[in-house]
Amino acid sequence: MIRHGAYPTEPWSVSETALDLNVLAQSESLFALSNGHIGLRGNLDEGEPYGIPGTYLNGFYEKKPQPYAEAGYGFPETDQTLVDVANGKLVRLLVDDAPLDVRYGDLHDHHRRLDLRSGMLERTVDWSSAAQTRVRVRSRRLVSFSQRAIAAIEYVVEPVGSAARITVQSELVANEQQPGESTDPRVAAVLGHPLAPVAQDRDDRSVVLLHRTRASELLVGAGMGHIVEAPGRMASEVVVSEDWARLTVSCTVQPGEQLRVVKLLAYGWSSLRSETAVRDQVAAALAGARLTGWDGLVAEQRAYLDEFWDAADVVVDGDAELQQAVRFGLFHVLQSGARAERRAIPSKGLTGLGYDGHTFWDTEMFVLPVLTYTHPSSVADALRWRHSTLDRARARAAELHLAGAAFPWRTIRGDECSGYWPAGTAAFHIDADIADAVVRYVSATGDTGFEREVGLELLVEIARLFVSLGHYDRDGGWHIDGVTGPDEYSAVTDDNLYTNLMAARALVAAAEASLRHPDVADRLGVTPPETSVWRGAAAAVHVPFDAVLGVHQQSAGFTGHAEWDFDDDEDAYPLFLHAPYFDLYRKQVLKQADLILAMHWCGDAFTAEQKARNVDYYERRTVRDSSLSACTQAILAAETGHLDLAYDYAREAALIDLHDLQKNTHDGLHMASLAGGWLALVAGFGGFRDTGGTPSFDPALPQGLTRLRFSVRWQGLRLTVDVRHSAVTYAVVDGATASLVLLHAGEEVTVTPDAPVTRELGIRVPLLQRPAQPPGRSPEPAPPAGSEGNRGR
Repeated sequence: MIRHGAYPTEPWSVSETALDLNVLAQSESLFALSNGHIGLRGNLDEGEPYGIPGTYLNGFYEKKPQPYAEAGYGFPETDQTLVDVANGKLVRLLVDDAPLDVRYGDLHDHHRRLDLRSGMLERTVDWSSAAQTRVRVRSRRLVSFSQRAIAAIEYVVEPVGSAARITVQSELVANEQQPGESTDPRVAAVLGHPLAPVAQDRDDRSVVLLHRTRASELLVGAGMGHIVEAPGRMASEVVVSEDWARLTVSCTVQPGEQLRVVKLLAYGWSSLRSETAVRDQVAAALAGARLTGWDGLVAEQRAYLDEFWDAADVVVDGDAELQQAVRFGLFHVLQSGARAERRAIPSKGLTGLGYDGHTFWDTEMFVLPVLTYTHPSSVADALRWRHSTLDRARARAAELHLAGAAFPWRTIRGDECSGYWPAGTAAFHIDADIADAVVRYVSATGDTGFEREVGLELLVEIARLFVSLGHYDRDGGWHIDGVTGPDEYSAVTDDNLYTNLMAARALVAAAEASLRHPDVADRLGVTPPETSVWRGAAAAVHVPFDAVLGVHQQSAGFTGHAEWDFDDDEDAYPLFLHAPYFDLYRKQVLKQADLILAMHWCGDAFTAEQKARNVDYYERRTVRDSSLSACTQAILAAETGHLDLAYDYAREAALIDLHDLQKNTHDGLHMASLAGGWLALVAGFGGFRDTGGTPSFDPALPQGLTRLRFSVRWQGLRLTVDVRHSAVTYAVVDGATASLVLLHAGEEVTVTPDAPVTRELGIRVPLLQRPAQPPGRSPEPAPPAGSEGNRGR
């Protein structure tokens, strides 16, 4: 996308200077707006043409049967999919008798800009009808961070050269026609007409439509209200039917005059509340937004984002594309969770229907780490959502003849939705990932109240799951057999190293949290013998290692498997679309980082030499058919001294959607990879780790970058880390007198607000030569320093 000539590289925005309908669906994803509750794809105001229309509410889904050629015990029987709710983005324009449609007439200019600091999508259009009546249109769109139920659009029309009869039709439309299904199994299934009409309500100022999903029986309310400013006489009418409502405004406008319409949108849904309650909720949200007004909503949006960027911004000197990309990624990661408020954070956020709108383990291991250190309140909400699904997870564990809670691999509401049983049944690492997110959040925030109310129960049920899942061998080693780790090309294996190490951490965390809160632990039925069992299993966990090769095994016996026969054909990727899973499962080929991911999050379990050897071994076998891989490979490449390779991977992670690297950005953005851009910079080149409750750093920059500056929120303080090739400076920005103890390259350092600390940096020398990648899977090299690609356009 950014490589397209219409997309300049800018530090604080993503702009489109000309409209290319060939990339319309991709741009709709890039320009999507959300607050974690409401999601609006970046469709054109007039509604057509479109790639994929989309208006989404977090957690609002429809059920559908889960098809199987051969069903089995424990297979999920139903699936859940995000559905398109009533579209309130539509503002159709007629100039005299001609509808504004960019495919007709003369489009003199078309410019869109997503402003990352104001949180608004801005659009300007200069268009003439076939009759040569010319108008200029300016629109601005936002989804409010401050008023969770509200989105708003400002639409301004001005004739050019001669007077024109201007008619604006503002619409609210349910059950929009969706494009046909894709043959790509990763793309969401499309449901036709999922919303059944329930009621309609209107007055002089607003309209509210109520619908209910046919199978899941969720009630949704969508409302619109308007503020209209017109010169002279104006005619208007409101028409309402079961599936749509329309306000029509018509007036004659002279050159130099303008018609301005401010459209306020409100959404709410519930599985429990009455029609009256949902209707009144939507009407009240519209009333509050009307009171605030357009200018007030704009000011609130800017204030919210000013506070976010003040603590979250990452400054990258030397690479304009990467600078733009990391801010773009942070903005969308914030949008995915800011006001989710005890709902899941889907893998695509609310930017498209990819993956049916499901959330995966991506949330806990990629998105939540970024939000923990930049916007921690959204992390607490996301984990409270996990906690709210505990009864479903307990029931799933019982169905699998296990104790504790078995959380789903993919879900919307909390039920397992995956028909791919090696993951939906066997990917138990999701439990350990949730535990890790709990520990990370409490460590970074010091929120002991959250640990007592939510965290401990999650940890206890996760510990009970792993104890029932694992077993001891004759020699006293503790094993977890028959599981699927992060790498989906190695399914149902014994002793997946990532799962084992993360489970051990979860067991210890549960035992220690139980000691900190004995009254809560007692209420949960935790006893000293039980915590002793947890600690014993963690201490005896088996860590597969190949002594002959001197590398860890991704799972027991992995290094003894046959090698994959790579050919030099880039069209053979992704492998799962060109090779049987049976063959993938029994060969040494990885879809994504697995053991490498373990070295990131459990780095203290490996020596520096082991990390270097493991990176060298697994790089050659990892094809990165998953968007989750590049950022983790960047982090470990940086730690092991391959800084230029890390730089290439960091760009791949951050630019995944701006460059549409996986050719599926049209279905929605890749939230985990966008978060991974931050992780690659902060954990990779900043060397940031949080182990043992103390933040630690070991920074080093690649040659392509001259400076990296980022901030980390830590227990009420904000620490800034300013890295250059020769030195790094640590400074505490917030807090008048508070100090922070951190580790720099293993050295304990105390930083206070009035005493920043600077340490010189040496040259990082890798222990081994730069590893090769599978044929056709080397990351694209970063542009040379000072080149057009790095300076921007």
